[in-house]
Amino acid sequence: MFNEKIPSLYLSHGAPPLADDAIWTRELAQWSRDLPKPKEILIVSAHWEEAPLAIAATQTVPLFYDFYGFPRRYYEVQYAAPGAPELAAKVRKLIPGTVDVADRGLDHGAYVPLKEMYPAADVPVLQISMPTLDPDTLLSIGRKLAPLRDEGVLIIGSGFFTHNLRELDMSAGFHGVPPKWSSEFDEWGREALAHGDVDGLADFLNKAPSGRRAHPRTEHFAPLFVTLGAAEADIDTQRTVIEGFWGGLSKRSIQLG
Repeated sequence: MFNEKIPSLYLSHGAPPLADDAIWTRELAQWSRDLPKPKEILIVSAHWEEAPLAIAATQTVPLFYDFYGFPRRYYEVQYAAPGAPELAAKVRKLIPGTVDVADRGLDHGAYVPLKEMYPAADVPVLQISMPTLDPDTLLSIGRKLAPLRDEGVLIIGSGFFTHNLRELDMSAGFHGVPPKWSSEFDEWGREALAHGDVDGLADFLNKAPSGRRAHPRTEHFAPLFVTLGAAEADIDTQRTVIEGFWGGLSKRSIQLG
């Protein structure tokens, strides 16, 4: 048993150019310094949907550069974190019926933030898929994974608190004034989290202002529900660690526990 329960996180991971943003990279690095160092990391990224729930490579394999049209240097980034076969075995036991995808490396929703938080790549990392975007199902998956926190596992849901790339606006730089639809969704989400309104968050497309505009597709909000399920008992401890906007999108990132 680990000497303390590890928090559960939801973070906004940005695109590969996050690495060029001195503010955001500093915020992620500081966050990890304030956390107890985990024994292992279990991450759920917006960029892997596969059913049934799948486990990525349990040994180190090349990264999955799952993006297009960026400068070459973004495809040369390396993050050779150790695999986590023991953690994978525990996930299989907690969630029977999982499948293995032995050659799938970490996608950018995993390695982009982890490279800033744990640059030494010395913590074993396991990525699992989202078998659905249904909030209730993802909450249930998080609940099943919750015991891992007592064993030193940092559970991370990696998405983007608002995510409408058609309306991404970098004309004012990384940190320009956000559009109303993004700021009002962000404020609604902040309030819902502060009040522990998990039911409201699960119904965000109907309850939140500009819900469908903030998330034309919901895969970047969905990892939040794995995080909330894994830390349901700690909902009262929820706090925002990173806030603000990037290209008009909310980068709100939270910690529970």
